[in-house]
Amino acid sequence: MTASYKELLAQREALEQAIAQARQNEISAAVAKVRELVAEFGLTAQDVFPGRSTKSASTKVASKVAAKYRDPATGQTWTGRGKAPKWIDGKDRAPFVIA
Repeated sequence: MTASYKELLAQREALEQAIAQARQNEISAAVAKVRELVAEFGLTAQDVFPGRSTKSASTKVASKVAAKYRDPATGQTWTGRGKAPKWIDGKDRAPFVIA
């Protein structure tokens, strides 16, 4: 009862297709059940997923930080946050401060 390599590959492909179809069927049934319960009880996304905010509330606007240091030779600036650029790294920062 030894199957050939090609036969086993064909069986695996058929099994993977059957698994994918079964998964899709179960997902569809689960989604239908969830929609039924949401409609029945008038639930909102916040009721179902507490702690998650809506898209509009979670959209954060990153504020720009003003530069604190400027390289007089090149005009490059640095905010003082993160890794220091090479032009200021290891040097006294006082001469580079933007007034």
